[in-house]
Amino acid sequence: MKETAVHNPSVAVDLAARPAAEMRSKASLRQLIGPLQVLISPLVLLLVWEGAARAGWIETKFFPAPSTIIAQFWAMLFTHGFWVDLGLSLQRLLIGLLMGAVPGLLLGLAMGLFRPMRIAFQPLIAALYPLPKIAILPLILLIFGLGEMSKYVIVAIGVFFLMTLNTFAGVMSIRPIYFDVAKNLGASRWQTYFTVALPGALPGILTGLRICTGLGLLLLVAAEFVGADAGIGYRIWWSWSVFWVEPMYVGLAVIAILGFAFAYLIDFAERLLFPWLRNPSR
Repeated sequence: MKETAVHNPSVAVDLAARPAAEMRSKASLRQLIGPLQVLISPLVLLLVWEGAARAGWIETKFFPAPSTIIAQFWAMLFTHGFWVDLGLSLQRLLIGLLMGAVPGLLLGLAMGLFRPMRIAFQPLIAALYPLPKIAILPLILLIFGLGEMSKYVIVAIGVFFLMTLNTFAGVMSIRPIYFDVAKNLGASRWQTYFTVALPGALPGILTGLRICTGLGLLLLVAAEFVGADAGIGYRIWWSWSVFWVEPMYVGLAVIAILGFAFAYLIDFAERLLFPWLRNPSR
């Protein structure tokens, strides 16, 4: 006798829904533990460092234990000078980023869209970009003095070249067919800028912005070493001059935290505003 297969619609629906539910559960778990994964390597490094310091394997005069640095950090959080230094450095960084990123963005778009602009500026950019920006700091200080403008300018110069090159590369990576379609649809020049060139160059622009924040911090600290009486860089240099290493490490930690925070904010803005630039399976 042949067995007759009995089909239960509710069972079939339940079996079909299980894989989708499991995928949603795994995705939720991945979203929950994903941000925590970035803390694993720093925590391992700190634990190894702490153990080596307590065991006497490293010279704590130069490499104090992380617990000592954290205690110093906590104490400095309740001082007025710490927040003054942090506020001044953030102000200098943001103004310098704005002064360099906006002209770099506009020039990069122009170089990518117009051949005469590319012919005129590409050799200059290629020749000036490799110059170490820190090497021209004495000239910047000579021209602008020890005031705030010298800090803005040195950050802006470094940011300008990176933003120009990344924006230019982003525009050049756009397939020509998109410009042809815009032209056939009767788009004006400005409409082509804002609906084709700028969105198409966004991956390069965002990548450039990530790099610019890191370089801006580096140049700012270098400028504050020699031409400031307040700021994170000044505090690090002052700690070195009096051989007080704990505040020096606190300053380095603050710079690292700022770099991480800026990178995270840019990454978050990219996911929020331009989700098509991200692979959701990663």
